[in-house]
Amino acid sequence: MLAMARALAVRAAPNKQELGRRGDATRRNNAARRLTARANRLIAGRMITAFALALAQLTDRRIVAVLLKSAGLTVVAVALLGWGLWAGSASLLDGFGLDAMLGDSGAVRGFLSFVAALLGVWLLFRIVALAVLQLFADEVVEAVEARHYPEIAARARPLGLHRELGLALRSTLRSLLWNLAVLPVALVLIVTGVGPLLVFAAVNAMLLGRELTETVRIRHRDTRGVPLPDLPFVTRFVLGAICVALLTVPFVNLLASVLGAAMATHLVHRRPAV
Repeated sequence: MLAMARALAVRAAPNKQELGRRGDATRRNNAARRLTARANRLIAGRMITAFALALAQLTDRRIVAVLLKSAGLTVVAVALLGWGLWAGSASLLDGFGLDAMLGDSGAVRGFLSFVAALLGVWLLFRIVALAVLQLFADEVVEAVEARHYPEIAARARPLGLHRELGLALRSTLRSLLWNLAVLPVALVLIVTGVGPLLVFAAVNAMLLGRELTETVRIRHRDTRGVPLPDLPFVTRFVLGAICVALLTVPFVNLLASVLGAAMATHLVHRRPAV
């Protein structure tokens, strides 16, 4: 009986190999957590530095000029977009005979058209801001490089107006298609209240981070047309998320694109050597 109990105890007790494997797995998990925490601290530190440098240069005459041009064009574009959405919604509702159905003189139709226009402007503002930024992004990057990275600026290869317009058109279409693609997901999540906001925020953060860093990288392409190496996805996504957050704040949203372009310039040129 005693011998049987000892045998069962020996079987139940983990052997040295198993203990060793458990210890190795624990050490690997701890090492992975430490590396993740270190990477997060590095990304946060680089973002704070880039944001502080971008903010400090807002008084630069070249940046102020871009701000005035981009803000003015954005306001005009948004106003025209809002008017078009309002007029289109009013015409569509009128075609459905809403006034006749409600026995109304048009007040309800006007209110619903206003709400539709407001919602449309809110959803499309980031796309408009990004499209406008592409027209002036090269000027922002050039101003930041001239002040902080003069040697790198001397080797830059400006895109030219024709290519900038092409990039602006492609980025606008890309943003529009992505936002339309996730619209069904947002509609499904509308019952959650915050679901649609999170979906659109995530998609636009991804897009903005990509477009902003590409604007910098493509200025420094080699003779074969190959731009600088891309930043890690997490870095680009965090950059885009910061810009998306700034775009939600009234008046500050007019600075968001310029700040984002300046931050992207610092992040690309201060990328740690691999």
